[in-house]
Amino acid sequence: MIKKFIPLIVVVALVALIVSVFLMLASKKQMIVIKEHNLKKLPYELVLNKYQDSDCGMVIDDLRDVSQVVSPSGKTWFFHDHGGFIKWLEDKTFRDEAVIWVMSRDTKQYIDAKAAFYSLTDETPMGYGFGAYEQKVNGSVDFDTMRLRMLRGETLNNPHIRKKLLGK
Repeated sequence: MIKKFIPLIVVVALVALIVSVFLMLASKKQMIVIKEHNLKKLPYELVLNKYQDSDCGMVIDDLRDVSQVVSPSGKTWFFHDHGGFIKWLEDKTFRDEAVIWVMSRDTKQYIDAKAAFYSLTDETPMGYGFGAYEQKVNGSVDFDTMRLRMLRGETLNNPHIRKKLLGK
């Protein structure tokens, strides 16, 4: 009679082991998705592999195209591709009041996203192509143009736009 239950007991034990391993790993990682109380609305210094993108959920493992959106209440969200914060922010009630910081590719410092210039052809984590620059670079666009292009789907992920901009 017990022989009939041995496979079931083994399966239950394996499932319990797998679940406990996942729970242990999740508690150790402690990814940061949002930070509160940023009343000065300044960018945080991020630690690689500790923050999670608020749009796509991926781990931020490179600071080259990182951005931060700070709401009027001081909540801060993190993104690893500038196009991601555009999509994410679009339906937020605080969209127009948000303070947005982007990492500049030329100065390697956080700058005001609305004052930045954006390349259309940079390699970025999600493939949108919008690298931020403090100084105007050839072919770059302003924030409003970048935002509009992102919302229209005019990114390097669009094969027609890619061919037009890169010839491939």
